Amino acid sequence: MEAAARLRRLRQEAAEYYRGHRVPERMEEALNALFPQRPDDLYGELANYLSKFSKAPVICKLVGRKVLDGVGQPTLEVEIYCTIKNYEKRICSTVMATHSQIPENALPETIEADEKERNDSVHTAVEWVNESLNTMLRDLEPTDQYQADKMLGEYFANKVEEEREIEKQEEEGEEEKEEEDAAKVPPAPALCPPAPTSKSKKGGKGKKGLVEVKPIPPAEPAEPVLGGSLAIGGTSLAIAKAGATIRHIPLYLHTALLKHNQESPKEMTLPLPMVTVLNCEKNSPTKLKLVKEVMLIPPAELSLKQGIERILDIQKEMTRLLASPGKMAPTLKGISHLGCLTTGYDSIEQVLLLMQTACKNMGLELGTDMYLAINCAAHELMNYDKEKYEILTGTFKSPDEMVAMYVEMINNFPFIIALIDPLRKEEREQWSSICCALGSKCYLIAEDAATQISKLKTDQNINIAMCSGVVLKYINQTKVSDLIELTGILDGQRHITILGSPDGESSDESLVDLAVGLGARFLKLGGLSRGERVAKYNRLLAIEEELAANGALR
Repeated sequence: MEAAARLRRLRQEAAEYYRGHRVPERMEEALNALFPQRPDDLYGELANYLSKFSKAPVICKLVGRKVLDGVGQPTLEVEIYCTIKNYEKRICSTVMATHSQIPENALPETIEADEKERNDSVHTAVEWVNESLNTMLRDLEPTDQYQADKMLGEYFANKVEEEREIEKQEEEGEEEKEEEDAAKVPPAPALCPPAPTSKSKKGGKGKKGLVEVKPIPPAEPAEPVLGGSLAIGGTSLAIAKAGATIRHIPLYLHTALLKHNQESPKEMTLPLPMVTVLNCEKNSPTKLKLVKEVMLIPPAELSLKQGIERILDIQKEMTRLLASPGKMAPTLKGISHLGCLTTGYDSIEQVLLLMQTACKNMGLELGTDMYLAINCAAHELMNYDKEKYEILTGTFKSPDEMVAMYVEMINNFPFIIALIDPLRKEEREQWSSICCALGSKCYLIAEDAATQISKLKTDQNINIAMCSGVVLKYINQTKVSDLIELTGILDGQRHITILGSPDGESSDESLVDLAVGLGARFLKLGGLSRGERVAKYNRLLAIEEELAANGALR
């Protein structure tokens, strides 16, 4: 009874306060001042106004799950939820692209081991997201990208250290076991060591002394990928997308603001697409091994829409030529996982003749109306027994001979304006030579030959001074802030940035927004087939249209 009487008294006091202070009239006056022309939805407008004073959205939940990428391989999806005005709301998700370091001609057992390792890695990544990262990032504002990436980087560094400790303990255990086994075996009798011998090539007639052959540098070991590392890249990108959504701006603008300290660019330049039109399989029965991808680059004076339409027309003409009687290639196998025609050739001249003929039939000229780029993937050509590159079946060239061959090729075919991975990354001397010889004529780009992102951040001079630019891929533990930092380094050194799509591409279109926001010169997405690749080209065209409509397209 007392409680009910108290409640009635409070209501009466509140009513008297409202009447005495003219609260309803003042609310009406405030609304008229805020909204002189009363909107159709007054309460909606009022809600929008008051929302400015609400707390900033914060992350409340991360969800990781195993999904499939564009080639049916397992990968990671990260979903992000935020607390907005006291309600939990799903903001966005991202699906990571996967990258394999296994070459095309790998043995079946190597491929099988790689698939098992990938499955285990995705499983670990899902655990990291749903458990540790979910707890660690809770209550963080998604617009605070650098703080999120700092926390993710520290978490990953701790995981790497844990893995090293485990490996160290395993090695010590193996050494102890070997010592115990050695103690059980009686020592063998001492033998006299054989006399040392030296191998060298004999000099020919009239030559003095011996000719010493300089060995090629051994292949650098691939940077180990820690199982679960997809969780770092996936979470960083999901937070960037969430930050853009919360700010009601597209991801490319959010990325540009992050790169330029929140200073909004007045104009933005779109990257030129490197569109793959031919995938020349290196393990096909045909002879040519030097070319992995043939790419078309439209001239800068065309809009992207015009450039892609022109490439599609050329591609249709190429398909017609290849399918017609007396076709211009020994084999045509259909569409590859890169979204382009798969075929084989016996010489580089055959490839270039096809491209020239297709363009000529369309009334176009290579070198004026369209340009060519070639991905050589030289790291897949090295025969370590012969210490030479196998450019054609049974035809081998030394690193110095490769440089001479490329110089002759570019002189004969000046419409080739970019070579990707013309040499292994270990051939530092030859990279310098080819840059001196061809640097003013075409882009010499390092993709596999580029130093890993983690090493580039710690030593900015490794392998950068000897190429025109670098292909960066958003894979594994790469974070959005890593790409921002690296593109800043490359910009400062006047190297071009190319954002590249990995072999195992996903349907996520974020790579395009990142490329635009970071100011990349080129975008390497594969061909104009397969849904996961076409989606990115469509996103690029949509951004062009949006920037043009806003008067922000340079």
